[in-house]
Amino acid sequence: MRPPLTTVGISLTLLVVALGGYVFARTVVDAESASVAELGSQIDVQSKNAHRIASARAALAELAGDEATVQSYFVGAAGVVAFINDLQSRGQALGATVDVESVAATTAREARPALLLALTIKGPFDSVMRTVGSIEYAPYDISITGLTLALDATDVWRASMNLSVGSATSTASPR
Repeated sequence: MRPPLTTVGISLTLLVVALGGYVFARTVVDAESASVAELGSQIDVQSKNAHRIASARAALAELAGDEATVQSYFVGAAGVVAFINDLQSRGQALGATVDVESVAATTAREARPALLLALTIKGPFDSVMRTVGSIEYAPYDISITGLTLALDATDVWRASMNLSVGSATSTASPR
């Protein structure tokens, strides 16, 4: 059997070593916990940034769709022929003939670029008037700047229209 003083000394030494190990381990765990907390906050910041970026991309995609819709109301230089064909097919569908007399573009100095068209619509009265209405309410930026209606000697109604059609500065084509 050992003397009680030796047992107490060994016990105290083991206690001090155990306490030192605990303090060391606790210090390491506290340092790693701080590192983990810092990484967690960085992840939160990155997640919020990713969410903002996704929201911005969605907003840009929606704006691009809206821009395409708005651009479809304007007729660009590349879309003039399709626009004229659309006007003529509207008249034909309603029993009238649409003839384009002239097409001109406003000058580049204008604040609002436009195409200026002069049309003649011929046919029965109701067909001519329906065609005028169809053109007026077509899905374009159209303003009727002049309209005259007359009955020919051959009982054919003739409407002479002057239109101002908003012109797109981009290459967007009409619907």
